[in-house]
Amino acid sequence: MTTKSSPYRLIISGGGTGGHIFPAVAIANAFRERHPDADILFVGAQGKMEMTRVPEAGYKIVGLWISGLQRRLTLTNLLFPLKVLVSLIKARRIVKDFKPHAVIGTGGFASSPVMLAATRLGVPSLIQEQNSYAGLANKQVAGKVSKVCVAYAGMEKYFPAAKIVFTGNPVRKDILTVATKRDKALSHFGFDGRIRTLLIIGGSLGARTINESILHGIEKLIDAGVQVIWQTGKGYYETYKAQLGKYDLRKIRVHDFVREMDLAYAAADVVVSRAGALSVSELCVAGKASILVPSPNVAEDHQTKNAQALSEQDAAILIADKDANATLVETALKLLFDEQRTARLRANISRLAKPDATADIVLQIEKLIK
Repeated sequence: MTTKSSPYRLIISGGGTGGHIFPAVAIANAFRERHPDADILFVGAQGKMEMTRVPEAGYKIVGLWISGLQRRLTLTNLLFPLKVLVSLIKARRIVKDFKPHAVIGTGGFASSPVMLAATRLGVPSLIQEQNSYAGLANKQVAGKVSKVCVAYAGMEKYFPAAKIVFTGNPVRKDILTVATKRDKALSHFGFDGRIRTLLIIGGSLGARTINESILHGIEKLIDAGVQVIWQTGKGYYETYKAQLGKYDLRKIRVHDFVREMDLAYAAADVVVSRAGALSVSELCVAGKASILVPSPNVAEDHQTKNAQALSEQDAAILIADKDANATLVETALKLLFDEQRTARLRANISRLAKPDATADIVLQIEKLIK
């Protein structure tokens, strides 16, 4: 444990989507629990969701002028080399001024310049890769960082084997206690514990196919009398809110973003979700009967691989994106009222959980520092 005269200083960089931000915040929270006087600075990308989510979690964040390449010729693409140069210069200045004991990267646009600056300045460094297919930012710096924490086997094809530590994905601490929060969750959402509850999440940015499928089957959900928590994603919320105005939504809660995700999990009997690495890790730790609709618009189709890993062990139901509009709502309703099937899915997915992942990553950071 550090003293007040010499607190640990960490820089954590990652963002763009919740899949990079929430692991970063989970690591910060766990480190601060062990070292309450730690000074933690986040570095993100200007205009991305981390610039809001990180301060909400109680941490300072600095933004870099950085973004990804677009698939078509745009002004953003023409500016990309300049953005990279400016971000590398600013990242180097941030690291030199803050003098961190260690720098942590969880992927995303801003992570690469920060990790490159840290390694060039000789600062102990660690990256955390959430997916079975490594992200570009992490692959760029893997040869230079001190440690690589991963959640899937076989990551030697992306990272130096000697640096890999198999930890699993960090999840927010409040997800670890979902099982104890059902009464609180039902009260929070104004729900009746005797009625089956469906949670629909498409990732922090939303999922068009899932949203369209739920809207397509909204009358079936209403007629079945089930309770629904539906996170549309910020970009879809206003459109769907307008289209839902003609329906009886007394048992349906529609949100752009659910901040109390632990309570949403606790209230749910069945969860419909994309199959991003963080979502899968949270579902395992929460022990929820799940229907996974993998996004087809990701590198190497890694969400389908994530979902298949669970469905092959009877730990989740997989519905292909192209089939969701026709089958998602009916499958969800059938599962909601099949208590034997939901119990089996809960038991099987719980066996895949790695609830100590965040603590294990913090241990690796402490080893680097010491």
